[in-house]
Amino acid sequence: MNSCYIVRRTSDAPEFTGNWNGPVWSRAETLTLEHFHPAGSDHKPGVSARLLYDNTALYVHFRVTDRYVRSVVTEPQGPVCQDSCVELFYQPKPDRGYLSMEGNCGGTFLSHYIEDHRHTPTGFAKYTPIAREWFSRIRAFHSLPAVVDPEIIDRVEWQLEYCIPFALMESYVGPVGNPSGQIWRMNLFKCGDKTSHPHWGSWSPIGDELNFHQPSRFAPVNFA
Repeated sequence: MNSCYIVRRTSDAPEFTGNWNGPVWSRAETLTLEHFHPAGSDHKPGVSARLLYDNTALYVHFRVTDRYVRSVVTEPQGPVCQDSCVELFYQPKPDRGYLSMEGNCGGTFLSHYIEDHRHTPTGFAKYTPIAREWFSRIRAFHSLPAVVDPEIIDRVEWQLEYCIPFALMESYVGPVGNPSGQIWRMNLFKCGDKTSHPHWGSWSPIGDELNFHQPSRFAPVNFA
């Protein structure tokens, strides 16, 4: 289990320009995704992430040193995990479900609220796709074009930066309040299911089962 990551409060919202070492993002703690499932290929990209928050939103910034990069899904709520993709799963309240935010390197997102993560022939036992109108309120920056095809086989660094409004979360889990002092549970992931070198990396280990949807394996995150 990882040590508790600390999400710092920011008085200035990021500018959504991919400025990893700028005056806003340099205040954030950095975490790295170092656990890669053995079912994947020998490609293990370098993945770092930073999180910040203010009174209105959670801010997330991924930086990826990658190869075999593709992005062909351009419709929100499409199967972005098949592309070069980074994901955040987060549970603000221990007695409620968790939310996912999955984004490919081209800046297309999928987001669900999952209350019962057991798999069924038609998906999860109980889940709700995030209402599509929320995607117009999620500010984002992506350093690569929306479509990357053919695949980039050479080494390339790419970034994905976005915000998740607290109002979005509250639509599904109820009032969040002031996050300061709260402990949430999270995990962060990197995948590329349909790239030429599929891989599945995580911040908190997921164990033997190749399944990101294991809330019992999420790690604590402390809002300072």
